[in-house]
Amino acid sequence: MCTALAFHAKDNYFGRNLDFDFDFSQEVVITPRKFKFIFKQEEKTIAQHPAIIGMGIVVENYPLYFDATNEKGLSMAGLYFSGNAVYQKAMPNKNNIATYELIPWVLTQCTTIAEVKNLLKDINITDQAFNADYPPSPLHWLISDKNKSIVLESVEDGIKIYDNPTDVLTNNPPFPMQLFHLNQYRHCSSKISNNFFAKDIPLVEYSRGMGAIGIPGDLTSTSRFARVAFIRANAFNNQKTEEEAINQFFHILKSVEQQKGLCDIGGGAYEYTIYSSCCNADKGIYYYTTYQNSQISAVSMHNENLDSTTLITYPLVIQENIYYINAKKKQ
Repeated sequence: MCTALAFHAKDNYFGRNLDFDFDFSQEVVITPRKFKFIFKQEEKTIAQHPAIIGMGIVVENYPLYFDATNEKGLSMAGLYFSGNAVYQKAMPNKNNIATYELIPWVLTQCTTIAEVKNLLKDINITDQAFNADYPPSPLHWLISDKNKSIVLESVEDGIKIYDNPTDVLTNNPPFPMQLFHLNQYRHCSSKISNNFFAKDIPLVEYSRGMGAIGIPGDLTSTSRFARVAFIRANAFNNQKTEEEAINQFFHILKSVEQQKGLCDIGGGAYEYTIYSSCCNADKGIYYYTTYQNSQISAVSMHNENLDSTTLITYPLVIQENIYYINAKKKQ
């Protein structure tokens, strides 16, 4: 359903594919430093905080982020975690935060993973809905700074926080099982290995890329996790320019994108990659493509007044823009 990753190249980059069977009319949303966040169960207001940029929808003047980055370089994305996510009622002596509040709760108060871990020590993710139209979504979260990533899960036996050496997250199963699953691919390499099959059988290298034989290519979350973890770990990351870095990031995401028609969920509906994003977390520039428009579009938070109190939104550019090299000249 979704794939998220952090990538450290020229700068620090964070992004995701959002895969679903319908569009949410999402927008790029910038939350300036003085937008007031009120956390319902906590009876707490945060009126001054780092600015935030990301993808989401605005409902009742509240940013419901799918993924976001604050101006200090901390990033966070929620990914579907159906069947495993378990939320609780409010508890005493806990920070009771609803799923829709979680990204703002973290990104308004933290700048590093160390600070996130400290903030989440007393977290209780509640089952409170935003309203009748927006019930709590079953999610787990990838959180990254410029040095490392963690995964946050709320499951039946409580809150779990895992260090994530892959800098990658997909959907089910829970993260420890995803990580263990990579053991099946420990033989895979960007290089072609020696012949270990049998010393007396003269097996030949008939193609380039044979070191990656065994990396799965289907659309399941476990296969996408293994594939993008392998690709991200081996992808060239010594880009010299911003354009080269974001181009590489989007190529990694393309390796696990979903095309319409391949994931039939019934009733004439198909899951597909609605958008792909890449945020330069150091510079606050949010890049994206959509299923309908493969041209990269960008929004920079620092081109806005970040000391205001008003949300700033940019509808997605979804019309494909094809550059005709030999366009017919007018007579």
